[in-house]
Amino acid sequence: MIRSRAAAGLGLIVALAVAFTPAVAAPAVAAPAAAPFCTAPTPSTTQPGYLVADPDCTLDGTPFTALPGAEVHTGIVGGAAYRIEVPGAWNGGLVVYAHGYRGTGTTVYVDDPALRQHYVARGYAWAASSYATNGYDVGQGVRDSVALIDVFRRVTGVRARSVIMSGASMGGHVTAVAIEEHPRAFAGAMPYCGVLGDTALYDYFLDANVTAAALTGVTIEFPREPAADYQQRWREQVGRIVPALGLPSGSTPAGRTWSAVVERRSGGDRPGFDSAFAYWNSAPSLPPLADLPFLFGLYPGLQGGTAGIAEGNVAGNRHTVYRSTDRLWPTAAEWRLNRDVLRVKRAVPADPGLSGVPRVDGRPSIPVLSLHDLGDLFVPFSMEQEYAARAARNGRSALFVSRAIRGVGHCDFTPAELTQAFDDLTTWLRTGHRAAGDAVLNRRAVADPDFGCRWTRGTHRGFVAPPCPADG
Repeated sequence: MIRSRAAAGLGLIVALAVAFTPAVAAPAVAAPAAAPFCTAPTPSTTQPGYLVADPDCTLDGTPFTALPGAEVHTGIVGGAAYRIEVPGAWNGGLVVYAHGYRGTGTTVYVDDPALRQHYVARGYAWAASSYATNGYDVGQGVRDSVALIDVFRRVTGVRARSVIMSGASMGGHVTAVAIEEHPRAFAGAMPYCGVLGDTALYDYFLDANVTAAALTGVTIEFPREPAADYQQRWREQVGRIVPALGLPSGSTPAGRTWSAVVERRSGGDRPGFDSAFAYWNSAPSLPPLADLPFLFGLYPGLQGGTAGIAEGNVAGNRHTVYRSTDRLWPTAAEWRLNRDVLRVKRAVPADPGLSGVPRVDGRPSIPVLSLHDLGDLFVPFSMEQEYAARAARNGRSALFVSRAIRGVGHCDFTPAELTQAFDDLTTWLRTGHRAAGDAVLNRRAVADPDFGCRWTRGTHRGFVAPPCPADG
């Protein structure tokens, strides 16, 4: 199915009922709503049991139409829906956009990048895929996103002169892997709120939960093959952990220590963390554990540590040293925590290819500019530090720029923050002059009360920290 049309030529539309998780605004597709003039999702030709939503539909059931002066192309290829938009005054550049995690439903759909209007205004074409699967399937995201480069050539009849890869959240992971798997296909990359540390994200989920249990004296386990009743047993254990921590603020001694541990495991001492800690511990987790505080519903032991995609447990903490202070040597309390914490052995590492949870080497061959919220405790700021450290080990630090944003949410960026980042990246590509960023690996710089002020544009609700100098 391949269709091409301009603004005047509209296809039929389909309404999708979309459920949003309040804390992370990550949509999970429900059954398509019945509505007149809608084209029902069609069975996937590659994934048994999957449906592919009509790419001519937006999420609220209105038609997907071209911006003024632009032309759009839509279709379904290989079980994945796609959208392409080309401005009338096209500059030869193409942005391939990779979306984030969408739960484990069996309807896939394509939507527009946040910077759609800005891309077109700047003369860039863009392309986006639904991917053929949902779940944390980064490998499929890479395959379907890279395939768009050739789809673009076929449906438009021209080849893009340069391609920028971009993606949010899991799409950031897709972006990081795509530019390493296909180094000659891309000129630059802009991941944001991205999982740039592959399995380190699942280590962080593990860390948060096992330290909470150890600090409150609640015995927990990590079943490699969880029994049918394990989810309820975990609920009961969390039911004892939460009051002992004094959540959401962490008002007990154990809670204050846990807050300090989570802060260090998520990026280190930094502005706004207390507000982020309260925000995320007040937020419900993802279904089916939406009755638990956010991080507790992400415990890797709930699915055997497979992330729903790997062949075994991808999370481990056998050699992790947990700290609640920044002293040179651990305190007696820190030694006790490390003695008491549940230790879990990783069974499956990040995959060197596109299976399981694909590995991010941190070996970019092109300029990469990334953004991350300081208070994001879903995909934490430490993901930026992990990628920066890997790039440094590979001698690629000059090709990676990271910018801290003073927000508490996941992918909580203002349009001004995203547009400035994109414009600075394209200037870097055009002139060869490296864009500016933050010293994310400098512990003192990160802990400075003004950290994140340089690139934050506008107000981020819920972020509480001393005002930036210009705001004082």
